[in-house]
Amino acid sequence: MATLLGESLFKISAQGPAPMKDFFYFEIRRSELSKLLDVLVFQVIWRWWKISLRTDSRNTKPGEVRESHSDYVEDKRLQSQVAMVFGPHVLQYSKDLCQGQYDYLQRLPEPLLLNIMVHLELEDIARFARTCRKFKELCSSEEFWEQTVRLHCDTVTAGMEDLAKEVGWRSVFFTNKLQLQKQISRRKLKSDIASVGLSPTLSGLQVDSVRGHGDWTTEPRNGLK
Repeated sequence: MATLLGESLFKISAQGPAPMKDFFYFEIRRSELSKLLDVLVFQVIWRWWKISLRTDSRNTKPGEVRESHSDYVEDKRLQSQVAMVFGPHVLQYSKDLCQGQYDYLQRLPEPLLLNIMVHLELEDIARFARTCRKFKELCSSEEFWEQTVRLHCDTVTAGMEDLAKEVGWRSVFFTNKLQLQKQISRRKLKSDIASVGLSPTLSGLQVDSVRGHGDWTTEPRNGLK
């Protein structure tokens, strides 16, 4: 599982809360080689840029603090700054990382995550989507709903694939078979009409069949509004 952890475990940047204009950067790195000690040093990086219109602040250099994971867990002052800029959720998350509580699930490759997700119940998918932004995006992705449709359907026809390009795989999944077939047939009819150069809308007429290039049978549409 350690291979899932990149050099940077977490990073975020933002402007400070109003009326503050300063900009902040926060990163938790897994390791960095110390040239002096020739050992791996775990680090937390906190940077800030002073943003001000005052002339005496124009030459102010950016500030930076680097400390080990263990030092950060004990550094209440830096923790309070993180909470002020990024909120309590980021603070707790950063403390968990520095104490070795890694979120391996979020770091899995997306194809593997999608393969796991398609076997979950819909109720579980709804809960899963609420856990973090990444999972919410995955649960709404076309890749997820396409895999879900292909898993639950015995056959995915070319008509279904063409319809999915228009309405999306999620819509295809939640449409019952009868309505789905009607939509596919309607789409095919429009395609046949376009192939012979006619308008898809025939006011007051219902197309019963298409024979060649122009041999049409039509009848008045009842109840036309």
